Amino acid sequence: MAAKPRDVLMRCRLFRTVTAESLDRLASIALPRRYDRGERVFAQGDPPPGLFIVDEGAVRVFKSVPSGKEHVLHLAEPGATFAEAAVMGGFPCPAHAEATMPTTCVLLPTDAFRHVLDSYPELPRQLLTGMAVWVHQLVNLLEDVVLRDAAGRLARYLLDGAEDDVVLLPSLKRHLASHLNLTSETFSRTLSRLGERGLIAREGGGRIRVLDPTGLRSVAHGA
Repeated sequence: MAAKPRDVLMRCRLFRTVTAESLDRLASIALPRRYDRGERVFAQGDPPPGLFIVDEGAVRVFKSVPSGKEHVLHLAEPGATFAEAAVMGGFPCPAHAEATMPTTCVLLPTDAFRHVLDSYPELPRQLLTGMAVWVHQLVNLLEDVVLRDAAGRLARYLLDGAEDDVVLLPSLKRHLASHLNLTSETFSRTLSRLGERGLIAREGGGRIRVLDPTGLRSVAHGA
């Protein structure tokens, strides 16, 4: 059963510093959205439908070129947002978005969301903290691509995504590989090597257990 919109907003880092009054107002305009695996949420160049918050499932935000090559910019999992920059900046969606599994989201429609921003002058200031987190994640991704090798990127992803030392990988590993700027073969090989070193263990169903966080952190830092 899908969570109530207000609960979804409360779990989202973008809205963690928002007051209860502003949160109630945002929840009042929120619309539930459900997508099947492989269903397109929006296309690159479309007017932004609004700001999306993932409740369950996952959405890949990706760029594509006429040759068919794709690169995953962002894997939005529960609690994450996407299309926020296009909505706040007032420009077309800079990438495609597609559900990688059955997914439920909360949508804050563009016009209604901008009206709330205009009605509550303190809200944009409150959202700045959440946007700063988003920019920090973008800088970390750039750092990974430029400065870390395959093992370092994957180790960092596993550490950041672990809950109680368990990470649930996306059903299509190639999407995660693209997000980490790796080929599918390199991703699989690197995952196996981390397992051989006793840092992680595969538990089936896409579940990865972190056995040695200290050792994995050392790999993430380039050791």
